Amino acid sequence: MALSKILNASVTDSTLTTTKLATPNLGRRNLVINGAMQVAQRGTSQARITSSANEGYTTVDRFAFDGGTHSGVFTASQSTDAPTGFSNSLKMDCTTADTSIAAGEYLMLQTRFEGQDVQQLKKGTSSAEKLTVSFYVKANASATYMCELQDNDNARTNGQTFSVTTDWTRVVLTFVGDTTGTLDNDNNLSLRLNFWFHSGSTFNGGTFTSNQWTATTNERVGSITSFFDSTDRTFFITGVQLEVGSQATPFEHRSFGEELALCQRYFCEFASGNELIGGGGYQSSTFPDVVVQFPVPMRTGPTLVQTSGSNYYGVTTHNALPVTFNEFTVAYTTSNINQLLYPNQSVAGTQGSYGRFHCQGNGRISFNAEL
Repeated sequence: MALSKILNASVTDSTLTTTKLATPNLGRRNLVINGAMQVAQRGTSQARITSSANEGYTTVDRFAFDGGTHSGVFTASQSTDAPTGFSNSLKMDCTTADTSIAAGEYLMLQTRFEGQDVQQLKKGTSSAEKLTVSFYVKANASATYMCELQDNDNARTNGQTFSVTTDWTRVVLTFVGDTTGTLDNDNNLSLRLNFWFHSGSTFNGGTFTSNQWTATTNERVGSITSFFDSTDRTFFITGVQLEVGSQATPFEHRSFGEELALCQRYFCEFASGNELIGGGGYQSSTFPDVVVQFPVPMRTGPTLVQTSGSNYYGVTTHNALPVTFNEFTVAYTTSNINQLLYPNQSVAGTQGSYGRFHCQGNGRISFNAEL
């Protein structure tokens, strides 16, 4: 049958006759992980985010804050205020204003991409692809902010401003392809998607040209509202999508389980409270260890992130009460599949015996391989 007939096949039943247009499989369009803000392994809220404390990855996975010397303070949270079809958004709430803006101040929200995941952009070639960014935003008042693509390998950027209102609206921005500077084909940082909310004259004092790739300079931000101009300022974002081409397609929803697994490549909240860490054994009468198996291979050998305190962790052997300790030490740091952990202090037991390692109280261990 001819393709044209397939695309316009009539479907008839006893109650309805309609023309059905065959739609190709559009899955895996979105290069952004956790764009619907579903996963928040680190927690659902982080207060008192400043330029010197709590910046970086705070609440929802794969979205980090970056700022320079500003005196504004805000809270970030995973919010249930979201447009139809979404359950969550990332909310920013200004708690301390900064109306005296020094030259070097800035604040942006960003998500980061490995080079090997963006080769389809054909960046740096004569056939470089256009890119379309789309997202849903809302605020307490009208504002103008900026969305920017940043090539980390070749120090190049391209930005466009966008407007926010008090209603949920979808913003669609198409960026021209860049025929200069190829992206490295590896697991390191190559591309950033930035959202600018605050900038001093170092960044906005020059001439801004919308939707043009240029060598990265400090003076690259258009005329934007300062998020820190009032403690009334709020900002919500969700449905963030980055796709190849000039057409914005409907947001690609993925299941929570799939988004979580994608996030765990970069950060894994492994155990907390009274949860089991794993089974291990005593190499000597005072030295037990445990192999931790990550749920998915991580981007690179991760860093152990743990809370430390009196008796935060324990190991239990057959018919014995838990023997507690304060924190773990990592034996090997290079594996992206598992790690061997052992207590940072002597823990009495019987050589050769099996032990169950667990968190207790405020104990919490995570593994970080973020870009």
